[in-house]
Amino acid sequence: MRRAQVRRVYAKSAYNPSTASNRLRGHAIFGGGVAVAGALRLSTENRMKSATMQNSALPLSPPTIALVDDDRNILTTLSIALQAEGFVTRVYQDSELALKALLDNPPNLAIFDIKMPKMDGLELLRRLREKSALPVIFLTSKDEELDEALGLAMGADDYVVKPFSQRLLVARVRAILRRASLNASPADTEEDLPDPIVRGALIMDPARHSVTWNGTPVSLTVTEFLLLEALANRPGVVKTRSQLMDAAYQDDVFIDDRTIDSHIKRLRRKFREVDGEFAGIDTLYGAGYRFNLS
Repeated sequence: MRRAQVRRVYAKSAYNPSTASNRLRGHAIFGGGVAVAGALRLSTENRMKSATMQNSALPLSPPTIALVDDDRNILTTLSIALQAEGFVTRVYQDSELALKALLDNPPNLAIFDIKMPKMDGLELLRRLREKSALPVIFLTSKDEELDEALGLAMGADDYVVKPFSQRLLVARVRAILRRASLNASPADTEEDLPDPIVRGALIMDPARHSVTWNGTPVSLTVTEFLLLEALANRPGVVKTRSQLMDAAYQDDVFIDDRTIDSHIKRLRRKFREVDGEFAGIDTLYGAGYRFNLS
């Protein structure tokens, strides 16, 4: 049986609003934000040590993640999950109050829901980008592809589609924080960074998550970057959808073939925006995809 077919439908840590409703005790609301008391203390210290060892490029002090969503259950569940991985969280149900807090006391990264009252996630991002380059991840629903495209065009760093695995979200947070940390690192650490990947007109810098095609920057999400990297590392070699899943997702995260196809479609569209004749990714029907140097 193909591996993609036997993946668990959702990870054990997948977000489920119905399990979050009983976790609100111990949370105090301050001016629209929620100060989350240290949940899951027994596992936090060990996970913090593990996260520090795995992410040497991240700051030594625990990174702060701001969560903005009008759904209190989501805020609670994500706060607990992120704290268990060693992060500090600030959460906000009011996007207008969140904007002020993000500008006055910036966290290391913010996670927004797109659909919110008063000011939705897209407008919050637009106003934030007027004054800040703070890394942002969007939470979206499957029917919000247009909003995803708008969010990425406005400067969001990545998006995660609901329902989602918390492990996937944490992996995306770490990847974006690592990239931001490396972008700010001093020049004397250059010798420790991985070499860029050069494939004809394509140049990928894994350390800084940057991509250019014929010298023109191409903005990719973390997932898109990982998929392209997997293809570009072995030009001419066919990668199955299952192999691409392994390159971009955790083993216990369920996705179907159409998700990979959608990401490849977006990759092609982004490259064709800078080169209308781009043909660097071939489809081999029934087999998978390959990077084409010709």
